[in-house]
Amino acid sequence: MDDGLAAAVGRLRETFARYPRRAVLEGCPHCRGSVLVDEHDLFSLTIGLGGTVGTGDDVKSLVPLLLERLATGDELVPSMVFSLLVQQGWRTWPPAEQEAVGGYLMVVWRLLLAEHPPRVGSFCDAAEFLGVAGGFSGSLGLFLHDWDAIRGSAADRHIADLVIGWVSGAQLPAAVLSWLHRDVVRDRLYDAFERDHDAPWADDLARAYDLLAWQVRSDR
Repeated sequence: MDDGLAAAVGRLRETFARYPRRAVLEGCPHCRGSVLVDEHDLFSLTIGLGGTVGTGDDVKSLVPLLLERLATGDELVPSMVFSLLVQQGWRTWPPAEQEAVGGYLMVVWRLLLAEHPPRVGSFCDAAEFLGVAGGFSGSLGLFLHDWDAIRGSAADRHIADLVIGWVSGAQLPAAVLSWLHRDVVRDRLYDAFERDHDAPWADDLARAYDLLAWQVRSDR
């Protein structure tokens, strides 16, 4: 595990340690009855957690495990896990708990942009992350500001993927569209192509630049 991710997960464990993890969770007697946590895969457990299975404190007890597995495995779905936390009203949690979750998100985001293709568990690409983070955190400003500051081929290729996906019909949050429409993003793609013109991905950078320029003209 990456050192930054390990530190973020360690902070989650420390912060949520006040909520003991129970081996058996009470379930709806009409739906499934009691659930043995260690005998359930996390995906199926997450579907009912905090609703038909367990309590809000049980959700909090499992937050470190769920978020760790999101970033290191492929058995969970990001939108599902973060929807669970939204349903549990995570923005009403104590500040330390909110900060631990927010810090984890930022670490995952930076790891995602550091490699192309990304190797961050269940997070497939920047578009998916931003779609989930927008609905979860309510603001994408910090993530987009970070993308402005993070340079290099991997981060630039993620921009190209975002543009190509958007022009092909992918839905993006309004904040991301505003970010893409800036001249600085088109300039960045142009500079990336100039830098990587001999690389196998150079055509993607050039295509993204042309598509973005055309789309921005069309939207004006």
